[in-house]
Amino acid sequence: MSTTRGTQILTLTGLRFDANLGILDHEKTAPQPIAVDAELNLGTQPLTPPDDDLFHVLDYRRVRKIIIDECTAQHVNLLESLIGKVAARLMDLPGVLGVRVRIAKLEIFDDCEVAIRVETGQW
Repeated sequence: MSTTRGTQILTLTGLRFDANLGILDHEKTAPQPIAVDAELNLGTQPLTPPDDDLFHVLDYRRVRKIIIDECTAQHVNLLESLIGKVAARLMDLPGVLGVRVRIAKLEIFDDCEVAIRVETGQW
């Protein structure tokens, strides 16, 4: 077993912002709060980058921006449609082998969150 390499998973948890999402009348006229969690499987990587330079890793600021941009670009009726778009965009990033995304609508019901989770690629 190698002690110089390991499987690397990039995780963003609890990213919260407002998105235009839903089929109900009040959802079509005003954005609503959502929470997004994402995991990106980057496969086997060196335990430390070759020279401690951002050039050798996936910049998590880019991942965060893609999620926010995709979720706020336009109104989407279905959570299932939105999560598919987000997962596809993240899978297009260089070096990403697999993606897990969870999007929760935080205020659709008074007594619970509603969320969809999708997993694609290699895990």
